Amino acid sequence: YLRYPIKTLKVGALGTHNVLGLAKAKKARILLASTSEVYGDPEVHPQNEDYWGNVNPVGPRGVYDEAKRFAEAMTMAYHKKHNIETRIARIFNTYGIRMRKDDGRVIPTFINQALKGEDITVFGDGNQTRSFCHVSDMIEGIYRLMMSDYILPINLGNPDEMTILELASYLKKITNSKSKIVFHPLPENDPKTRKPDIR
Repeated sequence: YLRYPIKTLKVGALGTHNVLGLAKAKKARILLASTSEVYGDPEVHPQNEDYWGNVNPVGPRGVYDEAKRFAEAMTMAYHKKHNIETRIARIFNTYGIRMRKDDGRVIPTFINQALKGEDITVFGDGNQTRSFCHVSDMIEGIYRLMMSDYILPINLGNPDEMTILELASYLKKITNSKSKIVFHPLPENDPKTRKPDIR
């Protein structure tokens, strides 16, 4: 989204509109893969589905956050106006096999740095938290959502959180790496916490 801000917004708006139009024409049930990013840098912890978020719409992350928020609004509008069967999954940090090492996400980045013996780069002081859910558990959650009658947005993720520094230290240990953990300035609007309330 940082490299392609306009395309990110277009996918959130036009892409979602096109998919919803097809679902309407085919009378298909549709899943919107949304994100915990709709909460922005949350002021509520853990985040529940009733929380509207704390998003900077013109900040560096704003295009992704707002594209997903708009996609959720459009999905609900299609549900209400056209009676389309919709499901909205707010997916929290997910990991698993076959992650690309260069995709920019923290787990493959740290593993790649540790295996190469490079410095493991932690942004900020490392005390920001995330909750990581294995992809097999995420698939189970998505399947259950699709088979349910629940139409409102729902959090899917692991409620156990850890700090980014704990994650870096753990991955350094299990890879038996000699890498050093180094600290860089925290990017603007980077969330300090991310934990789903999955009640």
